[in-house]
Amino acid sequence: MTNYLVQFINILVNILLIAIVARALMSWFPPPSQDSPFFVIRQMINQITDPIIEPIRRIMPSMGMLDLSPMVAMILLIIIRAILLRVL
Repeated sequence: MTNYLVQFINILVNILLIAIVARALMSWFPPPSQDSPFFVIRQMINQITDPIIEPIRRIMPSMGMLDLSPMVAMILLIIIRAILLRVL
């Protein structure tokens, strides 16, 4: 049972990390039009990552055009995963 939980945590964190990286990379490009298939992908990634990134954005001070909240979110996810795996 514990082995399955460890695998689940690893997979979940890896998916979230990939989604955060994808969100950061997509922010460099203009938003696609609503009839584009990339619009749906972008919206899906934003819905997945918003619960993680938005609270961090509210806490962190603004650094102008530079948004460090994805990097902070990734670091926190890695730390939380390490703590959970150590406890298990």
